[in-house]
Amino acid sequence: MSLFENPLLHELDRSSSVLIAGAGGGFDILSGLPLYFALRDRGVRVHLANFSFSNLAASTARQITPVLSEVVSTTNGDRLYFPELYLSQWFRLHGEEVPIYAFHKAGVIPIRNAYEALCSELATDTIILVDGGTDSLMRGDEAGLGTPAEDMVSIAAVNSLGLSRTFLVCLGFGVDTYHGVGHADVLATIAHTIRENGFLGAWSLMRTMPEVEQYRQAVEFIHQAMPYAPSIVSASIISALDGHFGDHHATQRTHGSELFINPLMALYWCFRLSTIAEHILYLDRLAATESMSDVLRVIEAFRNEVVVRPRASIPL
Repeated sequence: MSLFENPLLHELDRSSSVLIAGAGGGFDILSGLPLYFALRDRGVRVHLANFSFSNLAASTARQITPVLSEVVSTTNGDRLYFPELYLSQWFRLHGEEVPIYAFHKAGVIPIRNAYEALCSELATDTIILVDGGTDSLMRGDEAGLGTPAEDMVSIAAVNSLGLSRTFLVCLGFGVDTYHGVGHADVLATIAHTIRENGFLGAWSLMRTMPEVEQYRQAVEFIHQAMPYAPSIVSASIISALDGHFGDHHATQRTHGSELFINPLMALYWCFRLSTIAEHILYLDRLAATESMSDVLRVIEAFRNEVVVRPRASIPL
């Protein structure tokens, strides 16, 4: 691999149908949009999915499995919070009909079955899980895990599929501080993936990139459609892309808290999913979960018995 080659894109050269899926729910799929646009422009057949927090049961989205729905621009549903719908509508405004496949909140068994069904329908040979933030890198014995449940379900489900090309991409280094994640722990996990040959590099998004401008436009459209629930993660990333630093607030949702907007938030961090999965101490315990309640109970039980490592700081 030479200096001027991108390790992740090199891995994807053999892919014919790529699924980019938000791992942790809510707005995670937005963090995958720059990668989606870049792959599509390279001629790759690429699809979008998300672990959804939307009220899919009350929508007219086509149901593929009990926990998987297809959201399109004409889907009806709760418009106060429906990022998948508004993302599909943004594509329609730009002359495209792009479905967003939405996973309902559930445990590993039904989500794995849903991924199998979707991979069959789309002839998918590659899955890229995307995390807006980096709490998906927590192995379980850190002082703060962030909000791990949905990330862990996605990682466990996709890792069990047996696909030869599965990856995790994180965008928004530092945004999980609000949820108690220590970023010395994040760097420790990244160092582990380097030792295990599971790290596929990091590269910076820049606001001059056309894929990033499309990402910005999509985020702004969704924020306008959902003014009471904008994405804090995407707002922070865009603030970093614009060169803001420190306690800069782009949305009213963060007022009253102290932010640390910084250039590291605009970096894509890329990993082999199998390396991340092997590093998570309790992932195997989630394999038999059916519901999100099951998942939360497993995590709570593990946390009650594990020796939590003291929080470390970054000595910089």
